This record gives sequence, C-alpha cells and structure tokens, in this order.
Amino acid sequence: MKLSTQILLAFSLIILLSVADSYTNYRLSRKVHLNSQFLSKSEDVIRNSNKTHRAILEMQSALRGYLLTNDTTFLRPYYKGLEKVPLFFKQQHKLIDDNETQRRILDSVAVLHDAWLVYTAEIINARMENPETYQLLLDSKLRKHVGKNINDSITAKFKRFDKLEYKTRKHHSEMLLHSLHKTRTYSLIFLSLTIFAGICSTAYIVIMITNRINSMVRLADTISKGRFTIVRDSKNDELSALASSLNIMSQKLEKNIQELENKNEELNKFAYVVSHDLKAPLRGIYNVITWIEEDLSEEISPALRNYLNIIPKRTQRMEALINGLLDYARINQKSAPELVDTNALVNEITQAIVPRDFTVELRNLPEIFTERLKLEQVFSNLISNAVKYSKPNEGRIEIDCLTILDVYEFSVKDYGIGIDPEYHKKIFEIFQTLREKNEMESTGVGLAIVKKIIDDQGESIQVHSRLGEGTTFTFTWKNNKRI
Repeated sequence: MKLSTQILLAFSLIILLSVADSYTNYRLSRKVHLNSQFLSKSEDVIRNSNKTHRAILEMQSALRGYLLTNDTTFLRPYYKGLEKVPLFFKQQHKLIDDNETQRRILDSVAVLHDAWLVYTAEIINARMENPETYQLLLDSKLRKHVGKNINDSITAKFKRFDKLEYKTRKHHSEMLLHSLHKTRTYSLIFLSLTIFAGICSTAYIVIMITNRINSMVRLADTISKGRFTIVRDSKNDELSALASSLNIMSQKLEKNIQELENKNEELNKFAYVVSHDLKAPLRGIYNVITWIEEDLSEEISPALRNYLNIIPKRTQRMEALINGLLDYARINQKSAPELVDTNALVNEITQAIVPRDFTVELRNLPEIFTERLKLEQVFSNLISNAVKYSKPNEGRIEIDCLTILDVYEFSVKDYGIGIDPEYHKKIFEIFQTLREKNEMESTGVGLAIVKKIIDDQGESIQVHSRLGEGTTFTFTWKNNKRI
C-alpha cells in the first residue's frame, strides 16, 4: 500500500471519528434543545396557571367582600377578573395544545368557572336590585355552600393540573440532565478515540518512514565506505522506488569498482613489467658506456668523453623517473590502521635520508591511529625535498605539529633556496621540478605523491615560501580514532 494511501486512510479515520462525534453531539444537542424548550414553556404554563387561579381567587374574595359590606368598590377585582380570566384561559390553551389530559382539566375548570360566574351574577344582581330574591338565594344556595363547592372543585382542578405539569417537567428535567451527561460522555469518548487514532497512525507512519529512511541512509553510508550491500524492502510504495534505485546504484557501483580494481591491478602489473623492461636497456646502455671507457679510453677525445659523461647521468635520471612512477602507482595500496608514534617515525626517516651535518628539530609530534605507510610516504618526500633544496652549509629542518580537535596540522620547514610564489601550485604536478633536468635526484614525482595521498585522505596541504627565504609545507592529517 502506498504511503499516500496510508496517510489518506489515517486522516479519513480521524475525519470519520470527528464526523461521528459531531453527529452524536448534534443529536444530543437537539434533545437538550427540545427539553430546554419544554422546560421554558412549562415555566410559562405554571406561571399562567398561577395567574389564572390567583385571578379567580381574587374574584371570589371580591364577591365575599361585597356580600358582607354591600360596598360595590369590592367588586372591582371581580370585574377585572371577568376580563382577564378568559384571556388567561386562551393563553393556556395555546401553551398546552399538545397535552390532551391538561386540556381536558383546563376545559373542566373553565366550565366550573362559568357556572360560578352564573351563580355570582345572580347573587350580585339580587343583592343590588331585589332584597327578597337575595334572601331566597341566600337561604337556598349561599348557605348551602354552592359557590364554595364550585370554588373547591376549581382549586382541586388547578392542583391536579399543576401536579401533572410538575410531573412532566420533572421528567423533562431528568431527560435534560441525562442528555447533557451523555453529551459530555460521548464527546470525551470520541475525543479520546480521535487523539488515540491520531497518535497511533502518526507514530506508525513516522516510525515506518523513519526506519526505512534510516535503512537507506545506512545503505548509502555503507556504500560510501566501499561495502556494496542492498536494502531489503518488501513494501510497494513511494519509498520502494528509492530503495530499488539505491540497490541498483549499489550493484552498479560494486560492479564498476570491481572493474576498476581489476584494471588497476592490470595497470600495476603492466607498470612493473614495463619498468623492468625499461630498466634492462638502461643498464645495457650504462654497461656499453663503461666498456667503451675501459677498452677505448686512450682513443676517446675530450669532447667525446664529455658526451659519454652526460649519458650515464641521463640514464640514471631515467631510472629514477621509472622508480618514481612505481612509487606513484603504489599510492592506492591499502594498509590496516595502527597506532603510529610520529616522533619515532620521523626520527627513523631523518636518520635514513638526512645528512649528518643537518640540524633537525622535532616538536609536539603526537601518536596517531592511521595508515603508517601513507604517513611515512608523505614525511619521506617532504623531508627529502627539504634536504634537496637546502642551501650549502645551512642544513636545518624543523618539523612541528598543532592539534585542532581530532585533526593534526603538521609542518615541515627548511631554510633552503625557497620557491617563487608563481610555482606554488605547479610543484605538485607530476614531473615538475625546479632543478635542471640532468640532475638525477630531482624527478618531480615526490611532491605529486604527497599531493595525491593528502587528497585521497580528504585533507589539505599548503606551501609557504619565497625565493631565498626557505619553504614550509603545512598539511592536515585526521586521527582515525579506534572505536
């Protein structure tokens, strides 16, 4: 499965969980809204019920006050109730239009109230206009508690109405609390699932990609170290193409390196064969010149002897060039790193190639874990160069070292004839020398060998010199610390 598909699936899962959470919250919020709406409406119902009942009670109190005092001012609440109570009934009908039981109770209250209004209207009219009729009504209805019975029935009906409303209100309150609790619970569950899915999918993708990229980095690292392995990748995604490309590159590099090694080996063999074949005629020429000088010494003219003296020098220079080429060809030979005491190494070299009348000063030379042969070649050629170009009777060589972290900066300084700055780069080219071509000891190969070794090590070399002021070669060398 491709990485893009896996990432898309992970995001899809998170989005689905978010959608499920939103849908669940929407459904629960609707329930919360409906229950809240009902409770708000229920408050209006109870408030209207209380107002209606209170208005009816005020009408009853007003009637009693009038009957006791015959003062019509007591009837003002009664007449106001005649206007307000029908409006309250109408409002209540609108509020409870979906509750059949409450509507029946309210209708029965309205019927009882209308019956009470008929009864009270008859008594008020009789009280105002006909005392005899009032007395009859007093004896036949009022004292028999007809009005009181109606009022008690109305009160009982209101109590039943309110009780039913409070019961329904309590149910919806519980439903509201339950919905709120479920909303919090489901929100927490979906949030936890979303976070868990996000963390798991992210961790899985990151770990998978990181591990695979690390394996490819390790492959690239091993390739850079000359070990041409391949990475095993059974996935079929975008990174598989990269892994396949790295494997193909590793295999091609291994093949090319093998071919190069074979060709280098063939070239080395060729160089040895050619050098042997070239040295044989040189020795022959040298022997012929020696025989001529021995057998015909009395017949040789001074001019011819001068020419004969030049030939051995040229043949010896030719042999030195061949030996220099062989040394240059052997640079790429590898050797195992070891702990090298550079002070002891340089002492051995100077005792072998530096004349006894020279002064050699060594300072701060450390122990290094490196390839001894290559470091020895560098010091040998630089010290040999210092000896060749020293001034007569002023043979002095100073070899020093500065340590910068795990890199050492060596310097080889002489007080010889110096080098013109215009030749500072040219001297590192093969066969380039500041000596005359007929001088055997200067082949122009030594500094080329030094430059090649330094470059192969990934280090740098610099020359600081002016004519007549001596020369200082400075090069860096890394300490390959043992693990």
